[in-house]
Amino acid sequence: MKEILLQYARYNIWANDRIIEALLKLDEASLDKEILSSFPTIRGTVLHTWSAENTWLQRLQLVAEPEWLQATFKGTFKEACAGWQKASASLEQYTAQLADDTATKAVLSYSDLRKNAHNTPIHEVLHHVFNHSTYHRGQLVTMLRQAGVTEIPGTDFIGYVRMVK
Repeated sequence: MKEILLQYARYNIWANDRIIEALLKLDEASLDKEILSSFPTIRGTVLHTWSAENTWLQRLQLVAEPEWLQATFKGTFKEACAGWQKASASLEQYTAQLADDTATKAVLSYSDLRKNAHNTPIHEVLHHVFNHSTYHRGQLVTMLRQAGVTEIPGTDFIGYVRMVK
């Protein structure tokens, strides 16, 4: 289990880096153009995805009240993308430091953003985090197309697997 999670953590970094490279080519107007999706703008989708990765990382690090960055971040888009990349790298580091498969089964106790208490095995948390980012990367691809971008990098898992072999 640990090795699978580590592979997904590394895939997450690779895929995020590829999509971020495309996103950083956009002008401010494109980042803030309203597009029908879960979040109304590319910037909002990036902030949400970064916030989620960062909040889950904080929970895994046993931070009692994680900061939801989407509500507080005032920096540039480039800084947000760098923060997202840092959170992804930290999730990979967290996963790598797990002792073994047994450690992935340890239960994490945390509260969600509505203060509801939950107990979830670490392997399920990590699966969720990586899957959640994949979901929003897919939305970003669609949003990029709607913004007129024609050169969009592939971020499929199989592309990552083929590349690292």
